[in-house]
Amino acid sequence: MATHRIASTPETVRWGMFDASFPPLITVDPGDTVVLECVSGGPEVMPARESGLAVPPALAAIHAANIPRAPGHLITGPVAVAGAEPGDMLEVRIDKIELGCDWGYCGFRPLAGTIPEDFPEKFLSHIPVDRARRTCRLPWGTELSLSPFFGVMGVAPPPHYGTISTVQPREHGGNLDNKELSEGATLFLPVWAPGALFSAGDGHGVQGDGEVCINALEMCLTGTFTLALHKGGGLRDPLLTYPRAETATHFIAMGMHEDLDTAMKTALRQMIAFITSRTNLSRQEAYQFCSLAVDFHVTQTVNGEKGIHALLRKGLLF
Repeated sequence: MATHRIASTPETVRWGMFDASFPPLITVDPGDTVVLECVSGGPEVMPARESGLAVPPALAAIHAANIPRAPGHLITGPVAVAGAEPGDMLEVRIDKIELGCDWGYCGFRPLAGTIPEDFPEKFLSHIPVDRARRTCRLPWGTELSLSPFFGVMGVAPPPHYGTISTVQPREHGGNLDNKELSEGATLFLPVWAPGALFSAGDGHGVQGDGEVCINALEMCLTGTFTLALHKGGGLRDPLLTYPRAETATHFIAMGMHEDLDTAMKTALRQMIAFITSRTNLSRQEAYQFCSLAVDFHVTQTVNGEKGIHALLRKGLLF
């Protein structure tokens, strides 16, 4: 299988937009690996020169190019997978995540975040990163170990949606902000448009569940992804219509909605469907089992479409 690398340039990124009509940068064969260099942040959140924190040249070049920008994230892509059609499933194996710079930022702004009524001001911190030690040091001195992942991973949305923002996660994936999707995890996405059209970005160095102030440690990352295609969803998932994931230890179902209760119900229904598709348990038994053994976490509460993810530990049923 081949490996393809795409640098982050004004020609290879989109700013804040998903659209099934965007032409692919390349078309790869199923099973190929793509390395996507991803950068994060607009000029307004860059560190001052006197800070000693260097803006990566690739990000500076994108700023200088003044490409079309909508509210949202810089994403690299899209990458088409040959033969992918609506109704198929794209398996995205997250093989490797590399730190792309020596700093990140975290902040909030008026009218955003989980409790904007309590924090009407703008507040921004630039946070140094020790790439060798894989740590960051917060302004008040606390050191955190990094656990990098991509906030945004998604395929093109259904074509009739037209151009949509990268801010809200939906059935195509997108801004999932799920910290479980780190190196070694696998994301499964339903295909909505020919070629699938996979993109990634919004690098996070570390994040807590909830992402409550609106930012994680936003930073540049490079991701290595292997893209496998399952025609018709594959034998085990012929009706996949929503993102799900898998780590070395857990199966993950997801729910997104502006109302957190509805997001919870979606994640629960998705997990029940997953369990009944893999076992001989009835719906009633699967519902009961979710109450006994599945953990439901708040993924994020800041993207308009809030998130819940359900974690089923491997080995309990399969």
